[in-house]
Amino acid sequence: MNNKGQSANRRTIDETLQAITTRKTPVPKSGFILLILLYVLATVVLIRVTRMGGEITIAGNVIQLRNLAGVFSSLANLCVILLVVIYRTPGFITGLAILITQFPVVFIDIIRKHNFDAISGFFTNFLTIIVIILIYINYKRASRYQKTVLEQAVTDLLTGLPNRFAGREYFGGLIKANEKFVYVAADISNFKSINDTMGYETGNKVLIEIANRWRNLADSGETGTYNMVGHVGGDEYGFSIQDYESEEDVIRTITRFREVLEQKITIDDCDYYVNACFGYAFFPEDAADLETLVSRASLAMHDAKRRGITSEPIRFTKELIHSEKGLDIERKIREAIEADTVFFHLQPQYDMSHKLRGFEALARMKDADGSFISPADFIPVAEQSGLVDQIDMCVFRKAAKFLEDAEESGNSNFLISVNISVKHLLKNSFIDDIKSILDTYKVNPGRLEIEITESVMIDSVERALERIEEVKKLGLMVAIDDFGTGYSSLSYLNNFPSNLLKIDKSFIDAMDNGESSKKYVASIISIGHILGLEVISEGVEREDQVETLSKIGCDYIQGFVWGRPLPPEDAAKLIV
Repeated sequence: MNNKGQSANRRTIDETLQAITTRKTPVPKSGFILLILLYVLATVVLIRVTRMGGEITIAGNVIQLRNLAGVFSSLANLCVILLVVIYRTPGFITGLAILITQFPVVFIDIIRKHNFDAISGFFTNFLTIIVIILIYINYKRASRYQKTVLEQAVTDLLTGLPNRFAGREYFGGLIKANEKFVYVAADISNFKSINDTMGYETGNKVLIEIANRWRNLADSGETGTYNMVGHVGGDEYGFSIQDYESEEDVIRTITRFREVLEQKITIDDCDYYVNACFGYAFFPEDAADLETLVSRASLAMHDAKRRGITSEPIRFTKELIHSEKGLDIERKIREAIEADTVFFHLQPQYDMSHKLRGFEALARMKDADGSFISPADFIPVAEQSGLVDQIDMCVFRKAAKFLEDAEESGNSNFLISVNISVKHLLKNSFIDDIKSILDTYKVNPGRLEIEITESVMIDSVERALERIEEVKKLGLMVAIDDFGTGYSSLSYLNNFPSNLLKIDKSFIDAMDNGESSKKYVASIISIGHILGLEVISEGVEREDQVETLSKIGCDYIQGFVWGRPLPPEDAAKLIV
């Protein structure tokens, strides 16, 4: 690795911390020069008005020019004070020098020219010197206090390493400079067992020893790359790798950190052997901002931890996002089911004369912060994890309760449609689940409709037909959802004991492409009617689509054009 030229100019970790604590917002030098020029200008004008006679008239009032001397004197001294306030030490030295050089001029003016009016200028300069000295002394005191506070703010009190805040400052600076680097997340394996068996004091000593080893390794330059090490918190550390030439250099550096870590640690005559899981991500290849970079390195580290890999570092890959996201969503689904916080929105369905047919109940979930989790995210995870049947029944139960409340209020001339997954439909417990809800909520089963995708025909045709017959015997309505997107067979459709055919949104959108697409939708509607089914089109978003569907004989529509999904309390207003 040919990094000597670059690394020679790098700081140690302590020097980097020092640089962070003393970092200042740059003040433009042009302002410094401008204040001096204003001081000179005010002084020149002051001398002119004190030595010349004359008067000026302002708003009908005659004012002697000599009376304006105090104005320009104050302006000049204000420029000196601003120099100290804004430019600190350079401003103080410059301002003090300017004021001190004025004294000989004032004395000469008094002694030689007997200009006793200059005495006031002497005292004004003297008092200004006192003012800027006091300002500067207070500034130095405040600076020392601020430096102490900043040092504590950027340093981890336990290990003495840069803390999370310092890391953000440092790595954020690298990103602003668009300097390539690697962020490495490290988690000490089984550290909790040390705390549990030997106590937190011993655990802290182990953390300090790890920090010292990694600090010394980073400062020594032994890895051939430049490294900045920080203590994120608990048993987690993070460090950067700069001045590398290839990913092999990165892996070699991380391996060296691992080797140093795995050497025996002796605390109070007891030997400990620890290791760690490492994950890393590249800037800018893997992430373009700091938050994402750290998150993705941590994602790789957690993957290594989950798989028990301590012998090699794991690099972030896009596949990890889906894996981690899926696990996180699965956890949220389980929590929502346990807390019974899965809820539903109702999207209205209308006939072509805009008369309400009913609603489709759509499962909804919220995150801990109150934000919605997309059904496109949680439904596939629920299906893969075997939790979808619990979501189905939660929505079905709450929809039945909504229908019961409406019937008790005398509003029962509508139905509610609920999606049922294929896997749930084919479960042996499905019919018992439906019966249990119908027994609990005294509703007309003919006002409840289950929607089943046509993919049920692929899994088990005979079993699916048998199960749907059982559903029909309970008095429920049955709809075939997303027709035309999966396995379509007229022979199966002819034997399918359903009431409604739902045309998928993709076909509605395709009607804009030409007459052939419209004819295709018209043929689906015609087939549905021939088989004795009513037909509803999903995803209708424009009035011209409504007009087209009306002309080709569609029975019902569902979509944003006439109604978005609504909370139950808002949907209830439509049936009053």
